[in-house]
Amino acid sequence: MASTPSSRIGGFPARDERLDARGARDAACYRLPPKLAGRAFRSPSLAAAQTAQAIGVSATEEAALADRDVGRWSGRSIEDIVADEPAALSGWLADPTCAAADGEAMATVQRRIGAWIDRMATQAQPVCAITHPMTMRAAIAHTLGFPPATTLNIDITPLSCIRLSFNRIWRLQALETNRGAAPSAPDGGQV
Repeated sequence: MASTPSSRIGGFPARDERLDARGARDAACYRLPPKLAGRAFRSPSLAAAQTAQAIGVSATEEAALADRDVGRWSGRSIEDIVADEPAALSGWLADPTCAAADGEAMATVQRRIGAWIDRMATQAQPVCAITHPMTMRAAIAHTLGFPPATTLNIDITPLSCIRLSFNRIWRLQALETNRGAAPSAPDGGQV
């Protein structure tokens, strides 16, 4: 997914947050391999819808691709949360497996996206998913069997592309930052 104001300043985007100007420009330059364009899904967020539109793909909304629910921190910057709830933020950063501010625990995100990914593995065609960094981290953790606590150790930037393949087991084929370059698309099941 392309950048939003929250992703630029370090914050938790609201579901209705729009792409920022750079994110819209970058997404307009992104080239999706043609074989993925027909099987595209996206998060329910406005930024995911705008990203899909900017890259020129008709993507089906999929609830499993939603960003991690961070409860009352949604739409707020880290700086604001540090000022208002320093202990709560410190506790969450120390243990990313716990739910953030009455939101969703990372294990819950991992189960949600994992169930969807596993359903996609039964499909014969590659799939494209336009989603959020936290959801992408959970997808990597699920497919590689990592515990939820490892997810914050994975850096995901705007318009990053992860390529996963499935042939009896999941494999991480690539984690790429794509700034307008076309990602290569290998054969086989892919999310």
